[in-house]
Amino acid sequence: MQRFTAKRSLQNVSASLLRRCISTTSQTASVKDTDEFLARLPPFDYAPPPYSGPSADEILNKRKEFLSPSMPLLFRKPLNIVDGKMQYLFDESGRRYLDAFAGIAVVNCGHCHPDVVEPVINQIKRLQHPTVMYLNHAIAEFSEALASKLPGDLKVVFFTNSGTEANELALMMAKLYTGCQDIVSIRNGYHGNAAGTMGATGHSLWKFNVVQTGTHHALNPDPYRGVFGSDGEKYARDVQDLIQYGTTGHIAGFICEAIQGVGGMVELAPGYMSAAYDIVKKAGGLFIADEVQSGFARTGNFWGFEAHNVVPDIVTMAKGIGNGFPLGAVVTTPEIAGVLTRRCYFNTFGGNAVATTAGLAVLNVIEKEKLQENASMVGSYLKGKLSQLKEKHEIIGDVRGRGLMLGIELVSDRKLKTPATAETLHIMDQMKELGVLVGKGGYFGNVFRITPPLCFTKEDADYLVEAMDYSISKM
Repeated sequence: MQRFTAKRSLQNVSASLLRRCISTTSQTASVKDTDEFLARLPPFDYAPPPYSGPSADEILNKRKEFLSPSMPLLFRKPLNIVDGKMQYLFDESGRRYLDAFAGIAVVNCGHCHPDVVEPVINQIKRLQHPTVMYLNHAIAEFSEALASKLPGDLKVVFFTNSGTEANELALMMAKLYTGCQDIVSIRNGYHGNAAGTMGATGHSLWKFNVVQTGTHHALNPDPYRGVFGSDGEKYARDVQDLIQYGTTGHIAGFICEAIQGVGGMVELAPGYMSAAYDIVKKAGGLFIADEVQSGFARTGNFWGFEAHNVVPDIVTMAKGIGNGFPLGAVVTTPEIAGVLTRRCYFNTFGGNAVATTAGLAVLNVIEKEKLQENASMVGSYLKGKLSQLKEKHEIIGDVRGRGLMLGIELVSDRKLKTPATAETLHIMDQMKELGVLVGKGGYFGNVFRITPPLCFTKEDADYLVEAMDYSISKM
């Protein structure tokens, strides 16, 4: 009861703060100021064709009537996005927005990249869905190219439609291969919203009241809020304790993200992943790297786990794999992959010819345009600029992440690290008015998620920081 009351009290305070923020900004930020700021948006040689479809209000009304009420909207006044090109999006009026969210870390190559669009159009004109029960070059060529991006004996690919499906499959394979049922995951991690992945998710906001068994949640190795700061090896001892006292001593596997996306862009404490890896292997478990958000060059490495000197047994991926096409994958070793031959296992749309054509095009664009190198360079530059902003504004408690997977945590009290939830929502809205779209995450919804297309430039980074600076200054 005390916890419930505290949470309600925090909500009431947040609502009060939000009303105050809105009132203050309406007095200080004029339309003229906004227009003058928008004039500094980096130039871009593209104008969308006129839009003649239904208005935002019409779409919103249909959405309320016919779509699931569980589907969220980011802003108080929802955006009707009708066009996109590279790192920019356009609304129904033709207004341009700098996209620093990329459809939740999905559009790595850029919106409507011609080298992704063209092969997809050519494929869909010729053959849309042959089923994997027939031979088709698209799935074979993409699986070969994808396997070449992974180390060691990770060379067998199974395609899915999403990250949730990929993680569900990985967890099942680990249980089948080891003969054990226990899974260890990390608190604050997110792995999907199906039966097994919801159990592995360590985040009550994403859990329904359904049976979830067999998962043990280890301490989150969070350098900012965690009890051991940046000492990864101390956090890893909790994995050992969970195995020793909560299981038979043998486990099916361990699953984690290199950077927790939904959890607030938390980068794992140095030394944690390699220490946890050793513990898991001694317990007979498989190490599963969830690369759904951190994969495909986003972090400046091709895979997030590469920064931690481990080679997983299974790698799961989605989001950036298809630049917006519904596509996911599980990659593992031939030996582990063999467990799926014990029964019939099939995915109707996994490996679809159009989706895998898009996947191969994505790999080609990343290599051709050196997007991994760009993510590293521009990401380091942007993180540095955001760190400077932290020195200016007390509300910024932490700047973290790697490459173009960055998080900015806002707090109303730096010492107590009190989540500035209402302020985060308000600043997001103000940045949208200045033509910048960012996401949010973290348990308290007080972390900006910066995951732009990997074609993001230093000029784009400068504008994002200026917009954030301006919006915070007007609080």
